[in-house]
Amino acid sequence: MKSIIVRAPGRTCLFGDHQDYLGLPIIACAINRYITLKAEQNSSMTLVLNKPDIGEQRTIDISKPIGTVKKGDYLLAAMKILEGYGCHPNQGYDVTISGNLPINAGTSSSSAVIVAWVQFLLSVYGCDQSITKEFISKVAYEAEVEFHGFPGGKMDQYSIGLGNIIYLETSGPTFYETFNLKLPGLIVAESGIPKETTGVLGQLKEKALLSINQVHQKVPDFDIRAIGPADLPKYSSYVSDDLKIYLKAAVLNHDITQKALKEFKKSDLDFEIIGDLINQHHQILRDDLQITLPLIDNMVDGAMTAGALGAKIVGSGRGGSIVVLAREGEEDSIIQALKAAGAKNAYSVQVDSGVRVIEQNL
Repeated sequence: MKSIIVRAPGRTCLFGDHQDYLGLPIIACAINRYITLKAEQNSSMTLVLNKPDIGEQRTIDISKPIGTVKKGDYLLAAMKILEGYGCHPNQGYDVTISGNLPINAGTSSSSAVIVAWVQFLLSVYGCDQSITKEFISKVAYEAEVEFHGFPGGKMDQYSIGLGNIIYLETSGPTFYETFNLKLPGLIVAESGIPKETTGVLGQLKEKALLSINQVHQKVPDFDIRAIGPADLPKYSSYVSDDLKIYLKAAVLNHDITQKALKEFKKSDLDFEIIGDLINQHHQILRDDLQITLPLIDNMVDGAMTAGALGAKIVGSGRGGSIVVLAREGEEDSIIQALKAAGAKNAYSVQVDSGVRVIEQNL
């Protein structure tokens, strides 16, 4: 292949923030902001990478075996994983990776880079597996999370890889449902404050798992997926006072996600109900898990005061972005309210179809 262009969208989480690392389901969607990877064949046995948006350059020598992969080197980790599937680079490329996804804003720009990279490697070098969107998502997840034992879940890679609105089970064998639906009135607003990812995820994951393990010690067959809000008083009694809030957040957020799933399965979406569920989810993220900041709170309040149906923080938190659901036709006024509340940027987005090759020259 002489040249190729791959496009990977960002994603926003609608329901299930801080759930996937507990093996609980999420609902997210790909959005039409992108990382674009352009590659042209060169005459060497090197992959020459240029990332103009962040001023980085790198050269990977593909004539030599991949040795030890440094922690956080997701690109090389993906190549190492793909070796096991018979993907062996045998031709050099000059690669440029750029996009209009904000960095460190909770829209998964880093995961979009990995998904685009995996699509590129598989498209130009092939492998001994059927190359599907699910397989691309799986490899990207393994490269970014499992390879070095990072605390994230599957939401980012599968949302970006599969596209559309996705309900994803994150425990056991991967199960998902995709909904080819539009969400008119969807807005993303950036705080301009870099989100905290690894630290926040690690801290909250540890505390949530500790609370669940304390219940397991008293009730060996306890399954957090099988209980609801009405069961909380019983099971909270087995948890130390400092951890009760984390069990509560996990149970309530799981319940909200299940209610949202029922709405997305209906032939006609009730945007009022979906907006209310988004608000309930945000309240738990703000009050129980405490992952918001004053600016984020101001942005959410500004959107709701301007008439939004729902608004919530997205992702790991303590910075990043929020997602807003507005009534169709009211996006502009809510965007202005978000900017007046301190948002660095705010814009309408549409649900996207996922990673894809948009141009290739054989």
